[in-house]
Amino acid sequence: MNKPAGTDIVAEEFMIASDTPGIELFVRNKRRADLATFSSEKTILFVAGSTYPASTSFDLPLAGMSWMDHLASRGHDVYLVDIRGYGNSTRPPEMAAPAADNAPIVRTDVAVRDIAATIAFIRSRRGIARLNLIGWSWGTTQMASYTAGHNEAVNRLVLLAPQWIRETPSLADPGGAIGAYRIVDRAAARTRWLNGVPEGKQAEVLPEPWFEAWADATFASGQSGPVPGQLMAPNGTIQDAREYWAAGKPLYDPGRITVPVLIVHAEWDRDCPIEMSRAVFGRLTAAPWRRWVEIGEGTHSVFLEKNRWQVFDAVDGFLGEQPRI
Repeated sequence: MNKPAGTDIVAEEFMIASDTPGIELFVRNKRRADLATFSSEKTILFVAGSTYPASTSFDLPLAGMSWMDHLASRGHDVYLVDIRGYGNSTRPPEMAAPAADNAPIVRTDVAVRDIAATIAFIRSRRGIARLNLIGWSWGTTQMASYTAGHNEAVNRLVLLAPQWIRETPSLADPGGAIGAYRIVDRAAARTRWLNGVPEGKQAEVLPEPWFEAWADATFASGQSGPVPGQLMAPNGTIQDAREYWAAGKPLYDPGRITVPVLIVHAEWDRDCPIEMSRAVFGRLTAAPWRRWVEIGEGTHSVFLEKNRWQVFDAVDGFLGEQPRI
């Protein structure tokens, strides 16, 4: 899909203060150059999951356009934030020490505070009361947790591959003792990504040039590890999974969310299986309306794959739809 004519995209980047001295958050904004007025209905914030940064997930040009570019070209004022310890945000000091020296860092409550700081920044900058939130994987827990406590600041909520109570082991959990962070190897990333995809479909679902473009950007980001081809990922989310999701204890109550909600899930998602989406959807009892879109032939990262336009179209429709009586 090509960008409409005459819609040049303006990009700005910021380092904003968190609620912790010395920790700053990387925020990127994209919008059309001719966008002169800003509204709650057309403002969006993205956050990513528990391993990779938002900045190389939602703003990765594939076939000439990223998801941020797509939304900006349609007249949205679009933001993303890297949670502390991820991407280009400040690394907590524990990441400068051996992992085993400290307990897992950047747990969900900390990430939600980073979301709150970013939303406050956007609302103040644009003079708006609310905005739309899009979270992926662990990011759905962050965005849903924030919304459950601050419905007045949220216009609509998109949950892409939502977390919920686990009945199967987490693919991100190595088992045994874990320290402050873990090391992720580029060499293993593609196999991990395509887990559950039939072998004959893998090259079609995730074209090799697309994977290489993502890996080049991600493993060279501010999250890079001790040697090339590695990155460092905080382990707080794994500890949360052990203490809460795997123990049958949700980190938030979907029944407290009172804004419209869209869930998007893909057929071959082994990280957050379909049962999780079903469970969250059934508990969104206070949402004025809710929708669940299931996409065939996609993984946990479907928005970076061949069927990404189905994700884009579902979100476009949800954000633009007007309630009917």
